[in-house]
Amino acid sequence: MRGMIAATALLAACGLALGGGAARAEDAHPILRVQVGPRIEGAVSGRLLVFAQPLATAKADAKGGVIESVDVDPFAEHKGHVSAREVGTVRAGATIDIDLDGIAAPQAFSRLPPGEYAIQAVLDQNHSYNYNGRGEGDLISSVATLTLPLAAGTTLVLDKVEPAFDPFNPPADAPKGTAERVAAARPHLTAIDFVSPSLSAFWGRPITMKGWVLTPPGYESGQDRYPTAYYTHGFGGTAPYLVGQAARMYEAMAKKTAPPMIWVYLDESSATGTHEFADSVNNGPWGQALTQELIPDLEKHWRMDATVNGRFLNGHSSGGWATLWLQTRYPKVFGGTWSTSPDPSDFHDFTGVDLYAPGANLYFGRDGSALPIARDHAKVLATMRDSTAMEEALGEYGGQMRSFDWVFSPRGPDGRPLPMFDRATGAVDPAVVAYWSQHYDIAARLKANWPALKPDLDGKVHLIVGTADTFYLDGAAHRLEAVMKGLGAKTDFRYLADKTHFDLYAVGDDRQALMRQIAWEMYAVARPGSKPPAPAGP
Repeated sequence: MRGMIAATALLAACGLALGGGAARAEDAHPILRVQVGPRIEGAVSGRLLVFAQPLATAKADAKGGVIESVDVDPFAEHKGHVSAREVGTVRAGATIDIDLDGIAAPQAFSRLPPGEYAIQAVLDQNHSYNYNGRGEGDLISSVATLTLPLAAGTTLVLDKVEPAFDPFNPPADAPKGTAERVAAARPHLTAIDFVSPSLSAFWGRPITMKGWVLTPPGYESGQDRYPTAYYTHGFGGTAPYLVGQAARMYEAMAKKTAPPMIWVYLDESSATGTHEFADSVNNGPWGQALTQELIPDLEKHWRMDATVNGRFLNGHSSGGWATLWLQTRYPKVFGGTWSTSPDPSDFHDFTGVDLYAPGANLYFGRDGSALPIARDHAKVLATMRDSTAMEEALGEYGGQMRSFDWVFSPRGPDGRPLPMFDRATGAVDPAVVAYWSQHYDIAARLKANWPALKPDLDGKVHLIVGTADTFYLDGAAHRLEAVMKGLGAKTDFRYLADKTHFDLYAVGDDRQALMRQIAWEMYAVARPGSKPPAPAGP
């Protein structure tokens, strides 16, 4: 309930019409009728989402081809527009009227400039759109070209069902070589399907930890033990997504451009976003489950080094924070983390905002200016206010900001996490931030516990981020580095000039160059004296 109230308040604060009461003719809300197609089987329900994009922009994005889909991106310059409403159980032939001004972001559809728009409807049956977009079982309409203001009686039909994604059968438009890489890696990939006792006890039902174990070439025919790297994805990733990452690493090991290691690819997604392997009062003891249950089980079944200097961590973005957290929280377990572009590790810089400052606000600076959340180098792409409004419209669960609450916040009286900031005004709650600080501010935790942590942690933190990080995450990295240097810690912080959140690993046309470099650096810890092969000659 609180989430819906907050969403409504935020949308109202953004100047959107919210319905209710008598309306003048010129203020009438646009109503779109959406029908469940006649071929849809069984009962369906979920969150109905209607997406709109100016037709010229949609055509440009399609590069002259057919407009296959219309979507939104809270962090992009051309975000698109979305309207939403919850739908109870309906069947084929049912019609649903959606007020396009009811819950809408970044603004009410009636306030969009008149003209032609590409519009598409999706019924998000699993309420997972906020995390990774359309998924298996979602109902989808064809893309229609409609004119705004919307004519009365306009109807879209939900006539397609989103199929399951099969990572072992890449789509035809996948990058060249994907199918071959995946096929080569597949015999060396084993699914993780581990029921965690501690997580199951927390939730009162079986909770499964998922992912993949990738073995190097020659593993099956030998008896050697191998260093092991634990990798986890960023926000929006899932277990199927990890297959592509594993396939690229297998190819590199087969070509000997990466060292022979076992890679464990861990799925950190959940219904609430990413749990980030933190031990949380809301999500459960994920760090404990990994270090005390899953890793010992894996080491019983695979020829892993099973030593501190044979276990390593790597992850990007939310996965970067997760691996940085695991290394600093469980320093006796892991021999080093290589965390890239991690989410904020010092809450004095939470994507540019000092959460500890009196009167801190995520939406507005001291001068009243809108605060950014995403950039393309010097160009601002999105503000925190607009992005949060879009997240609230897409649904209560799975969005980036609410995911932070589920990981970091104390539990409220209703059993849900307390929000760190007011979705309507952007005002930060100091009491919640105090809890965040005490439990999950990595810089603050290192300050408070360094004498005890130093023997097992010193020199194990490797952090790499771009100086033009899309989400301003280089700021928190600088602060964490300053704290660690102030403690006298051995540090390895690298700031790659002009690199963003999305091209950090690339060198020229090689988008995995940094990944292989990291692998060799890990291997040198486990196998002192080892070196990567010399670059091939011209």
